[in-house]
Amino acid sequence: MTERYMRFLASMLLSVVVVGCASGPQANPQDPFEPFNRRVDAFNQAIDKAALKPIAETYVEATPQVVQTGVSNFFDNLEDAWSTVNAALQLRPKAAVSNGARVLVNSTVGVVGLIDWATPMGIPRSKHDLGQTLGRWGAPMGPYVVLPLLGPSTLRDTAGLVLISGNPALAQVDDVSTRNTLRVVGALDARASLLQATNALDSIALDKYSFTRTVFLKRRELATQSMFSDPPKADQADSDDPADW
Repeated sequence: MTERYMRFLASMLLSVVVVGCASGPQANPQDPFEPFNRRVDAFNQAIDKAALKPIAETYVEATPQVVQTGVSNFFDNLEDAWSTVNAALQLRPKAAVSNGARVLVNSTVGVVGLIDWATPMGIPRSKHDLGQTLGRWGAPMGPYVVLPLLGPSTLRDTAGLVLISGNPALAQVDDVSTRNTLRVVGALDARASLLQATNALDSIALDKYSFTRTVFLKRRELATQSMFSDPPKADQADSDDPADW
């Protein structure tokens, strides 16, 4: 199912390029596919309102906090492993060693990541993905794209998703039912973690689409820096990504 979705993303990349070629002169330069993106965003909002958000709210209300924390820690540990790989590919040795140490500690004494011992030990984490890696080596971010079910992205980040065909750590799980269960639980945990943010967005944003686009693109710009350009100023660094520039 994941492979089929990745093939769909690849075909969508071609489709949005075609749509972008037909965009009018009033199109936002960062979002030439806006009419297409807004339709996908409306679809995502409908699915979220009808199913994803209610399920996430039920999960938060019915699940003990200690279980929620363990689930979040487990998937954070998987993300740290992927961040380690990408930090190394980005030639960021300090970030690679730090994230790798987190994975080692939490995967062993932390019982496969369920308990986060690395944070109280003072081992920092930084987030690195394949889109950032491509940007580090000079690939432009490209236009804003809204993906079905996955939400905001860019052409570069979407290309990264297609290249890796899903979560590399979960892809190592041989049993299909277990792998799919982990993917569903991971998606549920991710949606639950966004409940407060989306509730706040609903209450303050007149145009949620434009607000989300602005925030997303700015964060991606700050989180990704080509090694061939000047390093960002200290006050522009992304606090969630303390990597070595």
